[in-house]
Amino acid sequence: MHLRRAPGTPRSPGRPSRALIAVPLIVVVAVTVFDVLAPPAVHLGPFLVAAPAITASFAGPRLTGAVGVIAVVAQSVVAVVRTSLTDLNHTLQISALILISVIVTLFAHRRERREKEMTQLRSVAEATQGVVMRPLPRRAGPLRIGSVYHAAEAEARIGGDLYAVARTARGTRFVIGDVRGKGLEAIGDAALVLGAFRAAAHRQAELPVLVADLEGALSSGLGDPDGAREERPHREEAFVTAAVLDVPDTGPALSMVNCGHPPPLLLRDGRVSALEVEQPGLPLGLAEFSPTGFAVESFAFGPGDLVLLYTDGVVEARDAAGRFYPLAERLASWPGGGPEALLRYLREDLLAHSGGSLGDDAALVAVQRTATEGTGGG
Repeated sequence: MHLRRAPGTPRSPGRPSRALIAVPLIVVVAVTVFDVLAPPAVHLGPFLVAAPAITASFAGPRLTGAVGVIAVVAQSVVAVVRTSLTDLNHTLQISALILISVIVTLFAHRRERREKEMTQLRSVAEATQGVVMRPLPRRAGPLRIGSVYHAAEAEARIGGDLYAVARTARGTRFVIGDVRGKGLEAIGDAALVLGAFRAAAHRQAELPVLVADLEGALSSGLGDPDGAREERPHREEAFVTAAVLDVPDTGPALSMVNCGHPPPLLLRDGRVSALEVEQPGLPLGLAEFSPTGFAVESFAFGPGDLVLLYTDGVVEARDAAGRFYPLAERLASWPGGGPEALLRYLREDLLAHSGGSLGDDAALVAVQRTATEGTGGG
């Protein structure tokens, strides 16, 4: 599920609808007729440049050039009917029309080429999302799971937020995180953390050991083996806030290590509480500055309880008046229906609050414990 506009298949570049194609042709016919019928002192021919200009706004270079040719032919017909092709006024009008038609055709070619490049980038982004941000299973043991991701970049499918789930012999583990920064570097750092989590989460190691593995993978990935790191000092400031959870199949509890990430929200019997840890760790990538390491803390999590994991792009979304999105308040007012229903509810409400777009990447993962154990995958 994505926080995006309603899905639809975009038109291929250079294939406009018939209704759009009719517009410049109507302009050509109308200008030609009125110019022929106009008094001798009135010349409407210059308005014919509107036809190729309009076409270039929605069509490719071939159609734009064709409309330009039609407009030139129409101007020539007007010249013959009214005076002659060698008339200075009409000669200048035809010459200007040819020049402008060539220019807008070149612009249409440039735009079509960019549209093709963007289509290819979208395809690459979708393929990357399938590798980096794999869809979460709907069921994992006794848990029901839902997830939402929205990248702030207009043409991106993924950004610097991350989440993943892994099954172990005793339960299910989750990670949600937010990479400092945006763009390709943020995606690379997110891939480092996700790759390390998927490689290590299946082991039966305690959570602090798992988080230390994530820290080690990120720190080694941020290092530059060829010694060029000093030439890119901004990469030394890279870090990832993250929360790593372990939810056992048996027992009404969950364990968590929080590394500077917003606290998850627990919904129980219509009441919302934040799972605040007493000893939060520093974000991944900054562990060398922490003298205490990573502390694990436990919270009650029984049948019917729902935990909402999220990134700061959700709670920092603002409305027109500059007010932040009240996630806890909205969660408390949710009428119920399961993780996916909750995320649909929050998606619509969040986009309505922010005016249809978000200023930062946003991710949400809802996890609900059921009374009976179901099947699931990692």
